[in-house]
Amino acid sequence: MIPKRSSEPSGGSTPDEALVLQVARGNEAAFEQLYDRFAPQVFGLVSRLMRDEAHNEEVTQKIFVDAWQHAASFDPRRTTALTWLLTIAHRCAVDQIHSTPQCPEPDLIIDARTPQESDHRLEDGTAFQNEGERMTTALRQLTKAQREAIQLAYFGGLTHCEIAEHLQLPVGTVQSGIRDGMKKLRDLMGVA
Repeated sequence: MIPKRSSEPSGGSTPDEALVLQVARGNEAAFEQLYDRFAPQVFGLVSRLMRDEAHNEEVTQKIFVDAWQHAASFDPRRTTALTWLLTIAHRCAVDQIHSTPQCPEPDLIIDARTPQESDHRLEDGTAFQNEGERMTTALRQLTKAQREAIQLAYFGGLTHCEIAEHLQLPVGTVQSGIRDGMKKLRDLMGVA
């Protein structure tokens, strides 16, 4: 079971981006901290995309293995640690979806490249950075309500009801905000 994130990093904790840089140098303790800090968000995104509880933890583990292997591609001047990890998570989840016979809801997949294209992009560390930048830029172009709802749903793993409670909005408003925001994101990201 993926651990729950207890709280934000304390004042004595290593900043997120510094952890990834330490992981790039092979620091296993930094990798453990990175996992503990971000596994809930990564697992939440995987759970929202895949909806296959049997494989969610396995895919989350694979994502962190990929992060370990590609940590040298991380550039803190271009993206945040969380965005970088969620980009890896999205790629891995999409690859898993394409390799198994299931039909996810179309609005849950922003990038529908074939697994072969995604695998090629995994080898190019710059692709993670560029994709993270594109996603960050696209998210900034949404309304505040759309952005918050999408981040809570896809990156935080919250249900529509939990998001509505958190944002103090009606559930229908949250649902339409996510739907409209995802449509706009697909358009901004150039995904058909």
